[in-house]
Amino acid sequence: MDKMKATYETMLALVAEMVLDDAVLKFRTERIYRDIDLALASGDEDTFHRLAEQLNALRFSH
Repeated sequence: MDKMKATYETMLALVAEMVLDDAVLKFRTERIYRDIDLALASGDEDTFHRLAEQLNALRFSH
């Protein structure tokens, strides 16, 4: 029974980690989109390109 409990706790920890990773990814993505919008509104082309690269790296790393 202890082995089953340990397995269950391990699975719960993995699910919790996946949920947290998803939340962090969503937060970072939304923040980059917001900052891209600000860069576009202010005409800051360099910041736009830097943020677009960050967004692409974030998308393709997951």
